[in-house]
Amino acid sequence: MQYRQRSVLFAAPWLIIGVAAVGASSGITIADFEKPELLIAALFVGLLIGMVVEQFLATMRKQAWREKNRSRWEERRWNERIVPGPWHQTPAPKPLRPVDAADQLRIVMGAKFTVQPLLNKSEARVFRELDSVVIGCNSSWQVMAQVSLGEILKSADPDAYSCINSKRVDLLLVDSNCRPRHVIEYQGGAHHQAAAAARDAVKKEALRRAGIGYHEVVAGQTTPSELRRLVEKLVDKPSVT
Repeated sequence: MQYRQRSVLFAAPWLIIGVAAVGASSGITIADFEKPELLIAALFVGLLIGMVVEQFLATMRKQAWREKNRSRWEERRWNERIVPGPWHQTPAPKPLRPVDAADQLRIVMGAKFTVQPLLNKSEARVFRELDSVVIGCNSSWQVMAQVSLGEILKSADPDAYSCINSKRVDLLLVDSNCRPRHVIEYQGGAHHQAAAAARDAVKKEALRRAGIGYHEVVAGQTTPSELRRLVEKLVDKPSVT
């Protein structure tokens, strides 16, 4: 709407030129403009000339404005290429755990420690039953509790070793040479959880590759007779001399 208004206003001077042009080309005098058709033709010609001239001048002004601001646009695009996004504050690095023995001693001296049972009540009961049955079957075998896999397994692959190093097994049967033979895992009420099952799968596969047996005893299925049948199946009979 504003463009049309500007066009009309700009074309006003051209109306006179249009009238003069029509008169000159047709040999018409001023008196002839009393005829309405000639006057309308002159006005229309002047209006068209004014709009065309305004559009041409507007295009020239736009090009001049672009040339004037081109350097500013190029500088802005260059800066956007250099800095593609807003600056983000780099988070402060987390302090490393103390590895020096003196630092560890200082921290330990400032902390309080309490005794924690090696096994819970259910696990302790299974341990006592197994230990009694194992000794009865072969007095040279032993039952050990909460053994780290990093102490009974080794691997030339450091990544594989790191996967099992900190994992523990509930109960371990070792022979007369203290060689690990069988692992017994006590599964309580939460053993069906996905995370626990995944951890058990890692332990089970590592033990299988090392040739160590893996067995599970489930809560509610740990009567003395059931544990005895399991031990008799796992423990080697003492050799008769």
